[in-house]
Amino acid sequence: MNWQLLDTLLTRLRPHREALALLLDALVVAVAWQATYLFRLGFERWFTARPAYDGWVLLGLLAVYAVVLWALRVPKGMWRFSGFGEVKRLAVACLLAGLIGMAVVRMAHLQAVPRAVLALHPLFTLMLLAMMRMGYRMLYEHMRSRINGSAQEQRRALVMGAGDAGRLLVAGIQHSQGWAVVGFLDDDPTKQGGRVAGFPVLGDLSQARRFAELHGVTHLIVAMPAATVGQRRRALDIAGATGLPVLTVPSSTELLAGRRVNEVRDIEPEDLLGRAPVQLDEGGINECLNGKVVLITGAGGSIGSEICRQVARYGPSRIVLYELSELALYTVEQELSVSFPHIALVRLIGDVKDLPHLQAVFARWRPQIVFHAAAFKHVPLMEEDDNARACLLNNTLGTFHVCQAAAAHGVERFVLISTDKAVNPTNVMGATKRAAELVVSHMAAQGHVTRFMAVRFGNVLGSSGSVIPKFKEQIAKGGPVTVTHPEITRYFMTIPEAARLVVQAAALGDTGRVYVLDMGEPVKIVDLARDMIRMSGHALEDVRIEFSGLRPGEKLYEELLADSDTVEPTAIARLNVARLEDAVAAARVRDWLLQTCADAQLQGGAVRAALRGLLQGEFLPQAR
Repeated sequence: MNWQLLDTLLTRLRPHREALALLLDALVVAVAWQATYLFRLGFERWFTARPAYDGWVLLGLLAVYAVVLWALRVPKGMWRFSGFGEVKRLAVACLLAGLIGMAVVRMAHLQAVPRAVLALHPLFTLMLLAMMRMGYRMLYEHMRSRINGSAQEQRRALVMGAGDAGRLLVAGIQHSQGWAVVGFLDDDPTKQGGRVAGFPVLGDLSQARRFAELHGVTHLIVAMPAATVGQRRRALDIAGATGLPVLTVPSSTELLAGRRVNEVRDIEPEDLLGRAPVQLDEGGINECLNGKVVLITGAGGSIGSEICRQVARYGPSRIVLYELSELALYTVEQELSVSFPHIALVRLIGDVKDLPHLQAVFARWRPQIVFHAAAFKHVPLMEEDDNARACLLNNTLGTFHVCQAAAAHGVERFVLISTDKAVNPTNVMGATKRAAELVVSHMAAQGHVTRFMAVRFGNVLGSSGSVIPKFKEQIAKGGPVTVTHPEITRYFMTIPEAARLVVQAAALGDTGRVYVLDMGEPVKIVDLARDMIRMSGHALEDVRIEFSGLRPGEKLYEELLADSDTVEPTAIARLNVARLEDAVAAARVRDWLLQTCADAQLQGGAVRAALRGLLQGEFLPQAR
């Protein structure tokens, strides 16, 4: 038997499932009426002993059963999932319809209809209705086992996108245990009504909810890696509105990185950004990094480790991994050893506050390109009085130390990873990063061979300390999802996007500049939370959002440029450069830094006051 053909036939019939179910149930009621007469009167008299009006009685009973079954929503039940609950519903329907039918017949004085037939007919009807549903379930599970190798159908997928990606997807998952593909949706009218990889193209994307309900779909899979950002976002919005879990195939960028198209994954927040990725100057980056010795501080962090991966793609001769955390260093080294076995790795436990050790490292390994990603970045944590000085020492003094070592040993290019929180800072972390930018500006003005530059971007999705992992954990627990304020907005970018921006800045190599990505419109955090809830298959009513209030040092709105920054375009579309104009602060940052950090008693409010003094009033909060 052609089980795939049978599955296709059932798929095409499902849009008419309720009408067909009611028609078959009515047929069973009629058959049960005949069987009851046969049981009561015997084969010799089961037809001849009936009254002349028996046909009209049967028509009346069919109408009563149809009304009762429809009122109790019996036709909406999915036969392939029939169980004891469905049998109970059928029992109630048959009992109710039987009593109504019996009452009407007796009140109409139709005495020739045997009372035993009226009494037994609901029982016969119940048995036949239940047997029909159980038989269908057995046939369906046998069909699934023949097609998928397992009768366990845990997930029924509707694929959005009937292109090459969708075809390869179903080829990869249709034989996977627990998956069943019911069909495709696609906006291309030439594909609708046709078949792709043996599965029907049911309609366009806007019909996702209707077909999901008709076919008992449990998951929607968006298979549109080559679509524009707008088209992909529209598909995700339509899928999210169904209230079902949404999966997707890897994006075009992930496919280029080696992911396979049939490796479905959950929707990640970066899928919801609604911004096309920046197209970088691959040739310029390759010329900058290929065959070079590259040193990365904070190499085990979320940003630092991605910089390691991006740098490794361009074939450096050696990567020096400089990291304070033993676990983070071990993790990134193990990953790079597997993914890029041909690249030499130097694994160093080190602290950017330790200038003698940095000098020794630079003297031994002679790095040509330095990416400085080591930093404390958790805003509320750094607002604690006991942590403010540690943040200053690590983020600002540490930057100065790495800059000094780079200049002393003739490094070609030094890139600081900065943040939008350095613009008009309202917290200790942002102020220390602004001061670090001034350090870079100061070093660039000293005439060193080394080119000093910084890269400034917004919140990085999925990085340590970001809201995304927290939201995922809260949604998995059923909520509530905590957002600080209903109007809070942030600029967002992905970790790979941030790392690519960093390596591109190194390739451009203009000294004394801060590179800024045009990140489009800022995203409301509460909207991001709602999207994540919907894409996980939950209703907004089921996972509530709570507003906890702004945390210490937190802004409602972040900025990527200060009023004093002069912005110029670069050769890379949507990548701009800002020249730091605060020459006074940049000129005195070295002396200020050495004097401030030498005071071991400087804590809490005194650190804030010192930062405020350096930044000439840019640092807004007063000492607490």
